[in-house]
Amino acid sequence: MNLTLSDGAGYGAAVLVGLLGGVHCVGMCGGIVGALSFGMSPGRRAGFWSALPILLAYNIGRITSYSIAGMLAGGLGWYATQLAHVHQAQLVLGVIAALFMIALGLYLAGWWRGLAAVERLGGHVWRRIEPFGRRLLPVRGPTQALGLGVVWGWLPCGLVYSVLIWALASGGPLRGALLMLCFGLGTLPNLLAMGVFAARLAKFARLPWVRRVAGSLVVAFGVFSLLRWLPLSLG
Repeated sequence: MNLTLSDGAGYGAAVLVGLLGGVHCVGMCGGIVGALSFGMSPGRRAGFWSALPILLAYNIGRITSYSIAGMLAGGLGWYATQLAHVHQAQLVLGVIAALFMIALGLYLAGWWRGLAAVERLGGHVWRRIEPFGRRLLPVRGPTQALGLGVVWGWLPCGLVYSVLIWALASGGPLRGALLMLCFGLGTLPNLLAMGVFAARLAKFARLPWVRRVAGSLVVAFGVFSLLRWLPLSLG
């Protein structure tokens, strides 16, 4: 059975990738979450539970954008399979997705920075979107945080782009959206914790062994995916 994410294991893997990718999220989104935290009143900033409504609203908006992007990617991949021979198109997309997952693991571990170039390309789009988010700062309530999360969900990020390639091979818009939803849920614990424990979490995430362990696990998943696709492509 090929890895088209039609089974629960595939979606569970997406959650795991999001969780392991938290070492990247700390560096990429730490400033944004910090801006959210400092925009709160002192009473809300006093503890996790008082800050939770705003942090949750921000992350709901962010994950919503991920899901929309996954739906678009899944739809595009499905359309590509209709134009070409379905089986061959699925194989090509599957192999590409596995290779991107390996690249993502190397990127997280700090062994290869190739995905940084992909992030720079996304920066051209981000420059047009970012002003909308700036207008919502400082954040005073959950509604503003929700809008900011929707905007910041399109932040150029090699981690997100890699999973979007995976969504491209998912087999359809719904599967792509569900994949990105699961990935977003996987990133949630790190980003929620970052809102209150940003300094300590950032210090932990910068430890070389933490990044290497997380990156190695993602590389292993990418290799596993590749090994499942290659026999089909050679058969």
